[in-house]
Amino acid sequence: VQLQASGGGLVQDGGSLRLSCSASGRTFSTSALGWFRQAPGKEREFVAAISWSGVGIYYAGSVKGRFTISRDNAKNTVYLQMNSLKAEDTAVYYCAASRSSSSSYSDTGRYDYWGQGTLVTVSS
Repeated sequence: VQLQASGGGLVQDGGSLRLSCSASGRTFSTSALGWFRQAPGKEREFVAAISWSGVGIYYAGSVKGRFTISRDNAKNTVYLQMNSLKAEDTAVYYCAASRSSSSSYSDTGRYDYWGQGTLVTVSS
């Protein structure tokens, strides 16, 4: 699976952005998908994940109620709708795909494939 993230940019505090992550490969529809982010000087952290079926959806506490993850298997794409953005959401956002069920959705080690990242900057 190859992943390509897009949709990042500069937005004002309180604004919205939608990130997209397009995937190639036949295994997309059977892969769990996740979004992570990494701010300057910080470790990569979990943002949201969705199971292969779309039934299981998980969020970090810091984004719950503001961000929505979804997937369209027909388009091999996963989305992250981000509303009510805050300065602390500024980071490079990465999408990831997992064929494993060996660990938590929030564990970076679970994921086999990573996109290149897209930068989100929220100005206060």
